[in-house]
Amino acid sequence: MRTEAELDYLEKMIPELAESATKKAHLDALSRGQSVTEIREGKLVSVAPDGSQTLIADAKPMRKIK
Repeated sequence: MRTEAELDYLEKMIPELAESATKKAHLDALSRGQSVTEIREGKLVSVAPDGSQTLIADAKPMRKIK
């Protein structure tokens, strides 16, 4: 069983691990020849492995939740 300090440390690592996994998945998809969907300059775009972009739609503004 883990100590409270170990659990706190592992919980603090979650955002960093999630960001790293997301970037890896993004690059893996492009390297397999698949397009990825991104928000760029307020637009939802499909980005092809060759870097070309196709506009999908305007991105809706994010909303803060209190």
